[in-house]
Amino acid sequence: MSTKPVVVVLHNENRPSRDALAPVTERAEVRFTEADGLAEAMDGADVVFAYDFLSTALAEAWHAAGSVEWVHIAAAGVDPLMTPEVRESDVVITNSRGVFDDAIAEYVLGQVLSFAKDLPRSLRLQDEATWQHRESERVAGTRALVVGTGPIGRAVARLLRAAGLEVSGSGRRERAGDPDFGDVSATEDLHEALGRADWVVAIAPLTDQTAGMFDADAFAAMGPHARFINVGRGELVRTDDLVAALRSEQIAGAALDVVDPEPLPEDHPLWTLPNVMITPHNSGDFVGWRDALVDLFAENFVRWVDGRPLDNVVDTSLGYVPTTRS
Repeated sequence: MSTKPVVVVLHNENRPSRDALAPVTERAEVRFTEADGLAEAMDGADVVFAYDFLSTALAEAWHAAGSVEWVHIAAAGVDPLMTPEVRESDVVITNSRGVFDDAIAEYVLGQVLSFAKDLPRSLRLQDEATWQHRESERVAGTRALVVGTGPIGRAVARLLRAAGLEVSGSGRRERAGDPDFGDVSATEDLHEALGRADWVVAIAPLTDQTAGMFDADAFAAMGPHARFINVGRGELVRTDDLVAALRSEQIAGAALDVVDPEPLPEDHPLWTLPNVMITPHNSGDFVGWRDALVDLFAENFVRWVDGRPLDNVVDTSLGYVPTTRS
């Protein structure tokens, strides 16, 4: 390139430093902006780095994206970007696939063990200075269904298998002999697969097809012993149906790192249900995750400047990065 490209970094109160972005700042003009200044910052820009990965500001500012060639989001999920205008454009979208896989897998295993060993009640009894002997469950030999067979789902499957669980997957296509999931059932057979699971892990990307996939019928298909763990998107779930299933003990519990709405209002019934564990959308946020996101973008930027193919290119018709085994 004869002149320096222009890179816009969309951020909130958390902003990557120029030093962290050194591979980018050395080869580009970098404009930092929050949501209210995005349209102005995108005037003449070539690249947008959506470091504020939950922001929907790009949709409102898209009219100013006439020269933008590439948008990178600092997240695995790209749903905040998937407007009709973006889908219909020639702009390349990339995500941060690979950064969060192992951390989210560890979170899922931690929640499985927390339920099985009844750790939340142990903490409540400790607060009350109450010595109450109880038995706990074994996880080895129980059955987990991972709904979403992308890289994070695979990491979850591998770690649960290592803990002795029997793991299967639910994805777009049915297949047998998968190295991580063993058997994978097709999405249209989800309810049948749910009935065989002790643990249901939701990690599917949020698309028009997956929104609300965990509804009253899905929870009715689960057994009363089943626990539901959502580390995907809150909108995968019809929240009122989940509350009803938990209250009626149609399912045994839920661990929710993502919810709809998010953040969860203070008066929402999910806060007070005894069989629910809620965390604030941080299952993948290990120490150093922000630096890892910047490093991944910087590496991809160097590829872009050098004219090499970008990593993690999203198929905008699908809403995620396709893999040969998804």
